[in-house]
Amino acid sequence: MKIGILTSGGDCPGINATIRGVCKTAINHYGMEVYGIHSGFRGLLDNDITPLTEEDLTGLLNRGGTILGTSRERPFKKRLSSSQNKPALMLKTIQEMQLDALVCIGGKGTQKTAAKLAQMGVNIVSIPKTIDNDVWGTDMSFGFDTAVTIATEAIDRLHSTASAHQRVMVIEVMGHKAGWIALHSGMAGGGDIILIPELEYNIRNIGNAIIERLKKGKTYSIVVVAEGIKTTDGKKAAEYIAQEIEYETGFETRETVLGYIQRGGAPTAFDRNLATRMGGHATEMIANGQFGRMVTLQGSKIGSIPLEDVAGRLKLVSENHDLILQGKRMGICFG
Repeated sequence: MKIGILTSGGDCPGINATIRGVCKTAINHYGMEVYGIHSGFRGLLDNDITPLTEEDLTGLLNRGGTILGTSRERPFKKRLSSSQNKPALMLKTIQEMQLDALVCIGGKGTQKTAAKLAQMGVNIVSIPKTIDNDVWGTDMSFGFDTAVTIATEAIDRLHSTASAHQRVMVIEVMGHKAGWIALHSGMAGGGDIILIPELEYNIRNIGNAIIERLKKGKTYSIVVVAEGIKTTDGKKAAEYIAQEIEYETGFETRETVLGYIQRGGAPTAFDRNLATRMGGHATEMIANGQFGRMVTLQGSKIGSIPLEDVAGRLKLVSENHDLILQGKRMGICFG
């Protein structure tokens, strides 16, 4: 068999480990030919495809980024200025290259595109990739553990500065619509206030929580916010919350935006192993003719679900999540 593999959307720790898992299993165990498609779905449009050998996979396990490159190309999005039939062009490339199957590694947008290609008859297996952990149908995506680890370390470091200067420190982490990183890193880092997009907040509640901490002799507070929380006047989350806290309490407040640091660098051991398992399972699915499905982690087991069940859906934090319930019992404010 000849299989193609691409990575699409934002970069994420563990992509290269996943590529390695797919390709080493394909080459060594199943005797397949593997072709790397560069720059996501754009590589299928530009026919930017090269063979991958075992030599190309050396040193990938702990390497950040993606050796195949990525893009946010959305081939099914109609543009008035474009005369190209991008889906048809991609099909032509797949047929000319005689690819028997395609492995698509990406987030929710990639899963949606993969589902549409599957409906057009392409043999697709997809693997979820996102630090936000918001792909529906899988308990966890590789990259999430790394992002949480990086954010937690940053929060740990802010504790000492906040304590020394007796300030309120606001740290903004990634998560446009889902607050998984903020919730997990905020809890792991000992955040006093955690704000996520799924839960509404009242700035007066936040101010009161900080004042109550001061009355108890706690001279500083750590506020962890997801970038996607609602703000006014188009302000960034950390900037807005810091200004509002100063206004409500009069306490000196500083903000830190963690940004793309959460996406970069080497993946954690957990993410390396998850990526390896998911990559290997994707190749096994191809060998068994199980197409139109996305690899998942459910509990401790690697499995898969139909792509049509995933497309267009988001996995969000529930207000009854056990970390939120336990946090509230411990006196943490969620807004």
